Order: sequence, then C-alpha cells, then structure tokens
Amino acid sequence: MTTTAPGPATAALSRPLFRSLGTVAVFILPALVVRIAGIHPSPILGLLTYGAAVVAASFLLAWAAEAAQIDVSGGLAVAVLGVIAVLPEYAVDLYYAYTAGHVPEYTQYAAANMTGSNRLLMGIGWPVVVLVSMLVARRATGRKVGELDLDVSNRVEIGFLMFAGVAAFLVPATGRIHIAFGVILLGWFGYYLYKLSRGEVEEPELVGTAAALGALPDRARRIAVSVLFIFAASVIVTCAKPFAENLIDAGTQLGIDRFLLVQWLAPLSSEAPEFIIATIFAARGKGAIAIATLISSKVNQWTLLVGSLPVAFVIGGGGTSIQLDGRQIEEMVLTATQTLMGVALILGLRFRRRAAWALLGMFVVQFPITSTEGRLLLSAAYAVVAAVALIVNRRQLVPTLLAPFAGRAKRHGGHPHQPAEPASAS
Repeated sequence: MTTTAPGPATAALSRPLFRSLGTVAVFILPALVVRIAGIHPSPILGLLTYGAAVVAASFLLAWAAEAAQIDVSGGLAVAVLGVIAVLPEYAVDLYYAYTAGHVPEYTQYAAANMTGSNRLLMGIGWPVVVLVSMLVARRATGRKVGELDLDVSNRVEIGFLMFAGVAAFLVPATGRIHIAFGVILLGWFGYYLYKLSRGEVEEPELVGTAAALGALPDRARRIAVSVLFIFAASVIVTCAKPFAENLIDAGTQLGIDRFLLVQWLAPLSSEAPEFIIATIFAARGKGAIAIATLISSKVNQWTLLVGSLPVAFVIGGGGTSIQLDGRQIEEMVLTATQTLMGVALILGLRFRRRAAWALLGMFVVQFPITSTEGRLLLSAAYAVVAAVALIVNRRQLVPTLLAPFAGRAKRHGGHPHQPAEPASAS
C-alpha cells in the first residue's frame, strides 16, 4: 500500500482529531500527575479523577481499534486487537479477581463487576442501539419500522454466545468458577478469534475521530494508532488499581452499598465509549453493524472475561476456583438467564422492537429488587421469555448451534477506499 500525500480533506479531518485528543488529555493528565506524584486524594475525588482517566483512555483505545482495522490482517493481528480493545472493561475486574486471591473479601467485587458489565451490555447497549436504529429508519422512510434485520454472518457470533451462555449456568450450579472452566472458556474465545480471522473481510465503517485517524497517510496512521494503543493501555493499567480502590472507599464514605457501586459504576465507565460509538453508528443508519459489534462484545464477556477471572485469582495467590456466596450465585443466575433470553430473541436474525423494549424494561425492573426471592423471580421471568422465544424460533436453533463450526463470520479489514483483502479459506 503506497503512502498518500495529505490533501485538503485530510487536513480538515485532522482538526477534529486534534480536538478529540486534546479533550481526552484534559481528563487523563490530572490522574497521571496524581498517581506519579504519589498524592492520595479523598475517595470521592480519587474516584472522579481516576474514573475520568479510564473513560478517556477507553475512548482512545476505541478510536485506535477502529482505525487499526485498515491495516489489520491475519489471525494473530485480529487476536491482539481483540484483546487490547477490551482492556478497559476487564482491567478493573481482573484487579479485583487478582486481589481476591489473597484478600477473600474482594471476591464479591469481582463477581459484581463481571455480572454488572454483562447485564449492562445486553440490558442497555443492545436495546438502545436497536431502538435508535428503528427511529432513524422511520425518519428516513416515513413509515414505522418494527425490526432490525441482522446479517446472516451474525449467526456465528450468536452461536458462540449461545454455547458460552448455556455453559455459564455451570457457575451457579457448582457455586464456583473453576480454573478448568476458565481455561475452557479462554479456549472457546481463542476459537472465536480464529473463526473471525478466517472469515470474510468487509471494508471498515469509520466515523468521527476514528475516521480522522483512518484518513491519515499510511505511515502517519500506523504510528499514531500504535502510540494511542500504547499510551491508552498504559493509562488504564496505571489507573485501574486506584480507581478500583477508590470505588470501594467512596461507597463506604457515601453510605452506598459497595457491591452495587462496583457492579454498575465501574462497568458503565469502561463501557461508555463502546456504547456511544455503537449509538453513533445506529444514528447514521448503520444499525446492523452497531448491534453486530455489541453481540461480539457479549461473546468476549462470557469467554475472555469470565475465563480470565480464575486465572487472575490463582496468580493472586488463591486456589483453583473462586468460591461464590449466595448473593453472587443469584447474580450469576440472573445474568445467565438474561443472556439466554437475549440470544433466544434474535435466533431468527431479526431484532424486533418489542424484544428491545423487553430487554430494556426487565433490566430497569431489577433495581428496586433487593431480596433473594425478587432476583430469583426475575430470573424465572427471563427464563420463561427465553423458553417462549426458543419455541417460536425453534427452526433456527440447529443452524445457530452449527454456525460456530460451519458458518463464516465477517471481520472488518482493509482500507475503506481500497479493495479489501480476500478472505482466507476456512
């Protein structure tokens, strides 16, 4: 690929790029100064300072990961890119799991963060993107749109998610996350990346800051993307521990349940960039791409995240399994049944409006629930809806289960203004 000389269009795109980078720097630099100088702010101030840095660094990673699709090729590159892109979401949870290896009290926080991030993605991310897509389509066509059609290739991701989601019930059934189970999930994630790397290549759709990065001359783009990856990852690794600790201390200081604060605030901070970028895609009429991205993220959560927790626990000095208490088991049941319901609703490769409202409504309903009976009842409601959806979409069940082995996924790659590289034979 030859290096192109910057023209007026590139220069115009560079201005918003520098504005975006300048904006995130405003939020990152204070945290780095405080951390490097060894200053210990109050828990609330520390939470805001380090939390803002994590969110800003997450945006940097998201932009770099999107722009990197232009130059990514081959299975190893896809794997590395996939792991780096999910770093913000998992850094805090892996810290909790690692610390739980020698401080048992932190087990609850590892479970809280993991279940919270899972339910946020499917309970808010999926339905919001679908509803925004339908609203945009209605404005464009002048008629009511009742569903969002998914690409046939998305059946591969849905199949991977179904296997992982069903396997997740082993955790509440046994009351633990065993290292062997974690290794199996990590293997499933590795196979998922392999399928992506061997799938069809599709030109990347870049928007906003990522588009500005992608428009840079080849050499400048590759250097910029590499620098952003390294810098953002360094910021996240540097800020993960103080953010996680201040999150717990702030809950104590404010009199808020620390389990709930870790469960919702930390995942919301790390997933915000992904949600915003997916919503931007949906608002620009790219709803199918947006929801496909979030489905893939859900696969990553149930495989890479859950599989990594017992590994971090062992490295931190713990045993071969993370033992869960009653509350954590209930949260796992709730999370697994929500996943089963979400997958069952889209087996037919159609994301209907009522399915989006059902996911969103049942997610919101959980917040007033504080009892074991209430959480189990909501889990039962998820299971009933999932059972009905499985019956309705029963003809799609076998093709979905076979898709991870026989189907072909799609991955974005190649320059958006040049022919994409041909797919490798599977």
